[in-house]
Amino acid sequence: MTKPKKKRFEVTEGETIDTVLNQMQKEGYTPVRRMEEPVFKEKEENGTIQVIPYGRKIIFEGKLR
Repeated sequence: MTKPKKKRFEVTEGETIDTVLNQMQKEGYTPVRRMEEPVFKEKEENGTIQVIPYGRKIIFEGKLR
């Protein structure tokens, strides 16, 4: 079975960017793109729902070497 030419790697909670980059290298991928997406949380206050920033999700796109 062949590996896909492109693969996405997500930095999960409790994981560092370095560990993800090392994992990419072990699997034979080179990082070509870094994407950050905001994560929001809904909070109910005084009967209204407010959306507040909660964190961010970091995703690396790797290309097969």
